[in-house]
Amino acid sequence: MLAALAEKLPFPLVGTTTAACAAPGMMGQTHLALMVLTSDDAEFEAAVSDPISTTDEAPLRAAYDAAAGKHSGPPVFMISFAPLLMNISGDFFVKAFDAITGGIPNFGTVSVDHTNDYHESKTIMGAGAFSDRYVFILLYGNVRPSFFVANISEEKAFREKGVVTASAGNQLQSVNNMPVSDYLSSLGILKDAEGHIIGINSFPFILDYRDDTQPIVRVMFAIAPDGSAVCGGEMPVGSTLTVGKIDAEEVLNTTEKILRQVLRQEKAGGILIFSCVGRYFALGYESLEEMKKVSNALGGGIPWHMTYSGGEIAPVSGLDGKLANRSHNDTIVMCLL
Repeated sequence: MLAALAEKLPFPLVGTTTAACAAPGMMGQTHLALMVLTSDDAEFEAAVSDPISTTDEAPLRAAYDAAAGKHSGPPVFMISFAPLLMNISGDFFVKAFDAITGGIPNFGTVSVDHTNDYHESKTIMGAGAFSDRYVFILLYGNVRPSFFVANISEEKAFREKGVVTASAGNQLQSVNNMPVSDYLSSLGILKDAEGHIIGINSFPFILDYRDDTQPIVRVMFAIAPDGSAVCGGEMPVGSTLTVGKIDAEEVLNTTEKILRQVLRQEKAGGILIFSCVGRYFALGYESLEEMKKVSNALGGGIPWHMTYSGGEIAPVSGLDGKLANRSHNDTIVMCLL
């Protein structure tokens, strides 16, 4: 299908596989959604990296330099489609492109698919589908995107705040100088007969970098034997955190919240939406409900495209109004173009 589309379409084809997607008039697990970006006063440059196997930014830099070299000035914005790699986090991609581009706004998704372990996840460029390549679009000219992020509301968070006192990358080793498992127990989160935290994936961390930017969410994948937690992204020492709760009600409430913010904006040319696949699973048997809520709110009056992701890439704003690119978990992000 990709080969047929790439042959017929008069522009580059980029994207990812997903667990479910939606657009005006359609939604579901076995759909293909295509959104066309066009402009009279902006230019687009699509590119794909060479295979990525380590945390070496060289493949990303080479792809960026080749694409940016076709234009006289720097890009003002990029849209990213990152591969789902077990040994490389979304934080690496965000930081690498910040260094490569000088920190232009970066908005995008990490690929997933319909399988239990996401082993068929692919990024897409033209007729090619790749398990280990980063695909992106550089935008030039009159492009003024705005970004909206929603994850877990304050009402769904524990009141107690902790400080990250030891970590190594995405391994959270201690909070308030105690093992993570003990910290979670101190909050009243239950353990089973074998000492494992019950429903660990339902209790993500709300992480504040303490740099005056909007807090982000980090999921917990597992508790290691030493009591540390394996998380969905970096957990910097000195950050503060609270423990939240994600369930179907919270998914839909935060979706309503972000939609209200978007609908108050001036009409945009299009809206890109990425929502974490963890939110999709939290909906249980009502897995289409978030897409239905988006469709009912946005209707068909403006082009929009919603895709479930294995990690969200989106800027957050600080008190000074400056944007900082972040990798997110359990979050819905929207970009108005």
